[in-house]
This record gives sequence, structure tokens and C-alpha cells, in this order.
Amino acid sequence: MKTRIELFTVIVAAMIFVSCDPAEKRLEMTGAVTEAEINQYVSVTPEIRDGKRSNFMIFKSEGLKALTSFKHGLGTYVGVNGRVQCFVVPGDQEVILTVLNPDGTTMTKTYPVNVEECFDVAPEWALFCGTGSKTWSWDDRVSDPYGMGDAFDYAPNWWQAPIEAIEGKGATMVFSAVGATIVKNKTDGSMESGTFSFDMTRTFPSYSASMGQLTTTIPVLFGKTTGEDTGIGSDGKDVRVYDIMRLSNDDLALVWVESNMRPDAEGWGQATWWLFKAQ
Repeated sequence: MKTRIELFTVIVAAMIFVSCDPAEKRLEMTGAVTEAEINQYVSVTPEIRDGKRSNFMIFKSEGLKALTSFKHGLGTYVGVNGRVQCFVVPGDQEVILTVLNPDGTTMTKTYPVNVEECFDVAPEWALFCGTGSKTWSWDDRVSDPYGMGDAFDYAPNWWQAPIEAIEGKGATMVFSAVGATIVKNKTDGSMESGTFSFDMTRTFPSYSASMGQLTTTIPVLFGKTTGEDTGIGSDGKDVRVYDIMRLSNDDLALVWVESNMRPDAEGWGQATWWLFKAQ
């Protein structure tokens, strides 16, 4: 029995000794980094292309004992070292660094940058945003800019809402390339803002007119007709992801297809339609 007690004592002592070293290392990581350390280890530099400051940024934060993220014009980059397309329009821009310290506190720093020329910009940015921002409204050139119909058509053909029936028909929405923002100006004088992104590779072969997909953090233009908010689909859910059916300098047609009605190669889909025009 004495031998067992002594052996147990030795094992416990060894465990306590071994556990001390990792604990000391964790303590070394507590606290917050200093401004001087941020200045030493973090940099935001425009990539030079053809001798000009481009819209691609080089982010570096290696050596900083904290997590870093860089908020830019098209989103947020989280990481240590990276090359990222951050802007789609030239001019004075900014990148906001957020530092998450080991103790849970955060620090921020703004880096002003100047973009002389943009490279590799998807053409859809100009269609959505013009030379910087573009205002869109309900398309009053057609009889029914909102409604439901077949996803294969070019407008709602089952149930239609004429422009006169849409409460808030004078509302507008502004797509801006600076920050990839969408701002809705409602007829009651209020505003709602969010961000947007698009992926022109996400098309559906079943839709002959499918061009890509638009994702927003707020629903697109809405009004009310027959008591229903046109910012929602027919099942009453908020719509934030749309199939782009038409996109040009003057026209934007979006559809949302009910998930249980999304067509296969031979089928059809029940779709809610939004038709907009550029102002």
C-alpha cells in the first residue's frame, strides 16, 4: 500500500510540473498589442501595376501577436499576408484594420489609400453602379413591374401588379461601388442600407435567361400591393438572394424561385419577379 501511495504522489507531482509550462506560455499571450507594434508589423500597400497604384492591396501583419482583419471596399480580408482586389473605382479610399487581442479586446486603425487605376474589374460593376453609383426605380415603362410567373419568361405572367397598384412606387435604390452598398430611399422619407455582391458564375441551365446571382443584406425595392410586401416571396420569407435574368445599362430584372419549385433540366419554376430601370 505504501508503494502505491508513493507512486501516486510521484505521478501527481509530475502532472503538476508538466502543466506549469503551457500555463506560463498562455500567460505570455495575454494583454493587448501596442500601437507601436501595429505600426511595426502591419502594412497596407497598393500593388503597383503598369507604374500606377492599383485597386489590389497587399496586406501584411506577420509577427503581430494578435488576429487581424482588413475591411475594404468589397468586403473583409481575414489573415496575415494577402493580395486582394479591394476596390473597383479609382480615387481616395480607405482600409480599416481590426486587431483582436489575446485578451479579447479590439483595436482599429484606418489606412488611407489612393487608387490611380483599377484592373480586372468585372463589367457588371459598371452595369449595377455606373461610374460610381446608380439609382434604380420600379420600371414604369412596362405595365407590370412586379408579380409572379414562370421563371422561363421575361416578366411576370401569372399574377401581375401594375405600377399604379404598388404603394411606394416612387421609392428608389442606389447601388454604389464604394463599399458595395445598396441604399433604399423609401417614399415615407426613411432609408435602409446594406451591402450587395454578385456571382455571375452561378447560373441555372434550366433558365435560358439566367445570367448570375445577386445577394443583398437587405431586400431590394419594396412596396405593398394587395396587402403583401414586395420585398418578400410568395411564401412570406425575406428574399436576399436573387437570380439575375436581365442586367444592362438601363434594365435590371430579378427573380426568386421557390426552393421547392426550382426547375430541373426539364421542369419549370414558380418565380417572383422584380423589374427595375436605371434613372
